[in-house]
Amino acid sequence: MAWRSAGFNVDRMRLSARRTLPRAVFDFADGGAEDEVTLRANETAFDDLRLWPRPLDGAAERDLSVELFGQRLSLPVVIGPTGLAGLFWPDGERCSARAAAAAGTAYCLSHGSVCTLEELAATGVAPRWMQVFVYKDRGFTEELTRRAQAAGYAALVLTIDNQLLGKRERDTVNGFQIPPRLGPLQLAAMATRLGWLWRMKGSLRGLTFGNYVRPGQPSDIATLAGKMGSILDPGMSWRDVEWLRGLWQGPLLLKGVLHTEEARRALAAGVDGLIVSNHGGRQLDGAVASLNALPHVAAAVEGRIPVLLDGGIRRGGDVLKALALGATCCLIGRPQLWGLAVAGEAGVAHVLELLRGELDRAMGLCGIERIEAIGPQLLEPGRFGSLPIAA
Repeated sequence: MAWRSAGFNVDRMRLSARRTLPRAVFDFADGGAEDEVTLRANETAFDDLRLWPRPLDGAAERDLSVELFGQRLSLPVVIGPTGLAGLFWPDGERCSARAAAAAGTAYCLSHGSVCTLEELAATGVAPRWMQVFVYKDRGFTEELTRRAQAAGYAALVLTIDNQLLGKRERDTVNGFQIPPRLGPLQLAAMATRLGWLWRMKGSLRGLTFGNYVRPGQPSDIATLAGKMGSILDPGMSWRDVEWLRGLWQGPLLLKGVLHTEEARRALAAGVDGLIVSNHGGRQLDGAVASLNALPHVAAAVEGRIPVLLDGGIRRGGDVLKALALGATCCLIGRPQLWGLAVAGEAGVAHVLELLRGELDRAMGLCGIERIEAIGPQLLEPGRFGSLPIAA
């Protein structure tokens, strides 16, 4: 397949996705908030770390598996929640979930998925996690939580950094709307993206936010999208985390943690895992890069709960660096959307295999046989002073 040979790394898959998607749809996923300072910092932060290999330690065979919440994942990369995956490929969420399950890793469904959480659960893919927000109507948060419990989701991910919608200026420039406008001018602009149009022609008409459809209320995506910003609660607090902890019977993760004090308070609230994330640079521009916050958060929890990294992963070597800084596992967002846009389920599977192969090679070259052996000793000493990483 031509796309497979051309997509020999994640960045090449991004270029293929840019050629495949209408500009407004590509930028919807690719863009960040305001000047995109944090978006760029998420990626460039990895460039400031250097590996310090010990090849004579010997690593003829490498074990990339990792234990997380009682599940053995085949690699320390999980597909994170990304809204409207069904805009990039028909039935996008279920395609990505199947690819994750086939790769032996977890998939987290976005609150803003096109399919419902029950429809994803019906595929039987596992392990699967569910993302929720704190809404002004706490009853809706409770409803989604109880639905996820009933549908057998293994973990609940509370995203805490989306209480106000970020200012994503690429969408403003492109006049991006949900669903995309397909009038004569828009169709003319998409003339070079006929493959996407042909694939999506049936799906676009039925596109919606499946989990938000309410009996007796409008279910069209334009109406639901218009309500999104108004139903989120900027006044959410630790009381809500504690309340949700009491509702959910299973691992509860907070996504969007950057500050050490929030990490410590999460421990006290009974949270089971933290996801160090700035929402891919799509919310607060100027926020610290996820990788730079990671060692501080990891030190604050002192190994008592898993710490995951979200943001900027583009190479298997990035995963290795994140693990060396204290992460248990990493999440990918945009890369799986790029793979999805290029080739659906096969494209997502390809992205995961690219990261698996690069991580395996990097571990071998560093003389590391298993994930548990990765630590701060793998990083060049002295370059950035004393890194606050828990032993």
